[in-house]
Amino acid sequence: MKTISTEKAPAAIGPYSQGIIAGDFFFASGQIAIIPETGELAEDNIVAQTEQVMKNIGALLEAAGVSYDKVVKTGCFLADMGDFATFNEIYAKYFTAKPARSCVAVKTLPKNVLCEVEVIAYLGE
Repeated sequence: MKTISTEKAPAAIGPYSQGIIAGDFFFASGQIAIIPETGELAEDNIVAQTEQVMKNIGALLEAAGVSYDKVVKTGCFLADMGDFATFNEIYAKYFTAKPARSCVAVKTLPKNVLCEVEVIAYLGE
């Protein structure tokens, strides 16, 4: 196994890594809307936060040597299912290969953000 870490995505805020490569797969920890350069949260709206989450995921994928088109599974967590349609519009711009996905509403996310996304990507051909 190999730990993946990049300054282009937020540092882990707990006892975990940004991502792990195990065999032919990359497992990225859930990303929230923290701006890596400042450590601050993106604006308090679903559009800004989802865009920041996608940037953070992109940075982790890049650090692992893979891109969005190799993501095979995502886990999406929303603070409010009322944001589902808007979240989907932004999500669809990035995950054009349409990986398998789960999307659930949760009571509270870290730092009271509006969304969090985790990914699993295939590193093979």
